[in-house]
Amino acid sequence: MGNPIGSGSSPMTSAARPAVINRFFSGSAWIEGAALNQLDEMSRLPGVLEIAAFPDLHPGKYGATGVALLSSRLHPLLIGNDIGCGMSLFALDLPLRKLKIDRAVERLRRLETQAIGEAGDLLAEAGLPVDLAPDALGTIGGGNHFCELQAVETLAEGAGAAGLDDQGLYLLVRSGSRALGAAVFSETVAAHSGLAAGLDPGSETGSAWLASHDRCVAWASLNRRLIAARAAAALRADLSLIADIPHNLVRRSDRGFVHYKGAAAVTTGELAPIAGSRASLSHLVVAGAGISRSLGGISHGAGRKYDRATMHGRVGRNRSEREQLLRNSWGGIAICDDRALVVEEAASAYKDAGQVVSDLENEGLIVGLASLRPLVTFKKAVDEAEVEQRRRKPDYRREGGRGHERY
Repeated sequence: MGNPIGSGSSPMTSAARPAVINRFFSGSAWIEGAALNQLDEMSRLPGVLEIAAFPDLHPGKYGATGVALLSSRLHPLLIGNDIGCGMSLFALDLPLRKLKIDRAVERLRRLETQAIGEAGDLLAEAGLPVDLAPDALGTIGGGNHFCELQAVETLAEGAGAAGLDDQGLYLLVRSGSRALGAAVFSETVAAHSGLAAGLDPGSETGSAWLASHDRCVAWASLNRRLIAARAAAALRADLSLIADIPHNLVRRSDRGFVHYKGAAAVTTGELAPIAGSRASLSHLVVAGAGISRSLGGISHGAGRKYDRATMHGRVGRNRSEREQLLRNSWGGIAICDDRALVVEEAASAYKDAGQVVSDLENEGLIVGLASLRPLVTFKKAVDEAEVEQRRRKPDYRREGGRGHERY
């Protein structure tokens, strides 16, 4: 039996014979030894047949993140709690020449207050139950989720056919199934003490998890569309979809079930974003003919270089440093009022997305079409109504029992 994967409390049981691991990264990729150790343990899980590892590979709680894994069994622990998390890229009908970044920041601060219609109707249109987490629709969440206003930095030949031009503006949205996926994950873990061995896809429990999983994936896609719709409304623009690519999910294949753990699930000819950071370029690529070699997977982003805890000792030690982290060299601004998140999501926490794209191109998995620079990145804004309520509420626990306004 192998060691537990990651820091989770439930160890994953290992199989005797390891699966084939195909590494799609060069010696220039920043890969931690802990991620490679987790990759080896994942190769010994019951039912696992093959693994594709990508240049954004990094340690995760229940195994390395940045992989596509083929198995005859279902492994919900690998997919985790943000089932269906992914990225969607949209084109706006707002030209770059008309953009004033400060005004866009002011408007996008109110992104999550924009009206999006009746949640029940939107869910029904998407073929989902009308009571499926309606209150969370159109919300980004925390961690590495964001909505980013971007402009084209470079265009490759043929990028125009993909709907890109260097005078346009674009929205890149990253989010997932929010509390819905978390609830499915918690219920699955609580109900199955032997989950480390995976689930039989033909069993009642396996079928039930797959059905819940499919709803989460569809909900997450709808959520990204509604986040983009809110951002477009705030900017007084219309939008059109360029790409919608999930990262945390299972797809059925003729050989079993491919688990995409922090990896973009794509098919030949499909467009996919590969995210950088809020101070580095993101990329739009097209999946190549050789994508079957990597189980239909590629990197979805740069991947973390340093974990969240480590970042608190590296950057943002004072207010001035944190304010500096909210700006980039293109004059872009990040909207993030959570001081811890500012530090944890600093650009230096991530690898070089350009190196990731280069490795994938050299492996024949993708062709790069464009790079995009970040102009406004929305992550988390303070609820102004809540701040005002707190400001007006006296705090009798301080100042010797006298009223003291809190800010």
